[in-house]
Amino acid sequence: MLRLRRLLTAGLVVGLVLAPMPAAADTPPAEFGTDWHDPLTADPPIATPPTKSCRVQIIDAHFQDFTPYEGNFAPPADCAGPWAKVVLSLDGQVAGRQFDRLGYLNIGGVTVFKTSTPEPSPAGIAWHVEKDVTGYASLFGRAQPVESLIGNVVNDTYTGVLHVQAYLTFYTADARHPAPSDGADDVFGLANVHADGTARVGGLTVAPNTERLVAEVYATGSGGGCEEFWYLTAPPESGYSCPADHGPYREVQISVDGVLAGIAAPYPHIYTGGWSNPFLWYVVPAPRAFDIQPIRYDLSPFAGLLTDGREHTVSVTVTGVPAGQSGWDVPVTLLGWRDHGSAQVTGSLTRSVASPLTNTSVYADGSESDSVTTNGAHRLTVSGYVNTSHGKVTTTVARDVSNTSTHRWGPEENPDALTAEWTDREVVTVVGPRTHDVRLADRRYAVDGAITVDDANRLTTTISLTDAATLLSDGTPTQLENAYSGTASWTLGVPREERHATATTTQHCTVAGPGQHYDRTVTAVNGTLTLGG
Repeated sequence: MLRLRRLLTAGLVVGLVLAPMPAAADTPPAEFGTDWHDPLTADPPIATPPTKSCRVQIIDAHFQDFTPYEGNFAPPADCAGPWAKVVLSLDGQVAGRQFDRLGYLNIGGVTVFKTSTPEPSPAGIAWHVEKDVTGYASLFGRAQPVESLIGNVVNDTYTGVLHVQAYLTFYTADARHPAPSDGADDVFGLANVHADGTARVGGLTVAPNTERLVAEVYATGSGGGCEEFWYLTAPPESGYSCPADHGPYREVQISVDGVLAGIAAPYPHIYTGGWSNPFLWYVVPAPRAFDIQPIRYDLSPFAGLLTDGREHTVSVTVTGVPAGQSGWDVPVTLLGWRDHGSAQVTGSLTRSVASPLTNTSVYADGSESDSVTTNGAHRLTVSGYVNTSHGKVTTTVARDVSNTSTHRWGPEENPDALTAEWTDREVVTVVGPRTHDVRLADRRYAVDGAITVDDANRLTTTISLTDAATLLSDGTPTQLENAYSGTASWTLGVPREERHATATTTQHCTVAGPGQHYDRTVTAVNGTLTLGG
């Protein structure tokens, strides 16, 4: 990890779609040149209805420092709501030399999008990202301020200025393509927010007739330090260059008025400079790199406690982070559904039971390599009810998270290898006079990778990634899997033209569910697309 950090400082996702794929090349070059294909993925496109649409530009900015872009949004007069679909699109261009950067987009003070950027070629690249933001539709019904920032450093060495445009496209609803019936009535952020890098605490006031509440947390470890690679940290006694008192286990927890309300396994994001090898990610980025999906927590068991008109406290923390260590960002977006048949709902939290958090990281000092083996797990069940105009509705949320990993490294952390898996299973059961609904989200993430440097100072990274999920709603399951594999090599300590970099990367994305089947693979070799046109 010491070598990985030094190199970085020197130089499945439904709803994300990148630029259309051109025909693949038959014969790739022998190695990377000074220009390469624009970034792309195998992710499925967003399905849009054939109704009238209107596009509104919300960002046109050049990001070259840490000054946020500020603008305004107004809903399109020619495409008044309700909308069958709302799509956010981002177009970016950058040339020269630059690191990957992390950015956000807030509308009306609400985080609706979080992203990282590709690393450019000297000649320049362009990329395109889309996200389905129909779930935030109620936010777009009135004029709102817009704020966006992709913090960037531009100087004589890092020359890449990020030119970004973003748009919202609204598709009107009609009889054949109605607006979603389950859209949130309220979309808002926390008030009076305090954040310290590993926690975010804010005030929450909801409408008095709120009967359902969901929190979305865009959690990322970032910034180039150890918490960007939190899954590689090791107990201090190991001597590893990224120490953490309790090893690499991390958990994103949300609490309401001091009561634990939700737990989740964070996604192991890898940005386009990650694992000491930007050549891996130049053309095909790691899953979720450009569309950082939020963790969702169903807070409906707490709804009956929050409708008293008072401000309540919501806090998000990342457990396992060493004391005083920064590097985590956890913006929170909240979605509320109202009972339109009553002015106020009442209710109570009836159960909140958490198992003891299991977290063991065992360090072993071997003759040829050291290792840390980690096993972590946690379980939480919360239940509560609201008295609504359509009767008493009880929501129970049961969530289990786990992590197993084996991290091995040799002298001077060469080689440095990780095999890790995370599972996150949530079951939400809603029972009322007219409702008996069970929703399942069963997620699995995996990383299997290694970095080595040979006697010729040739660095090689080999990695495979898995982002898989089974989603169940109304008794119908959908299977999603985003699989990534790649290997890339380059020579350290020499000018660009002497690096002789090579890389082969493949992404395979599948979606299988009622009435849908998607299967696509893209492969790039030495910066050239060879499969996926």
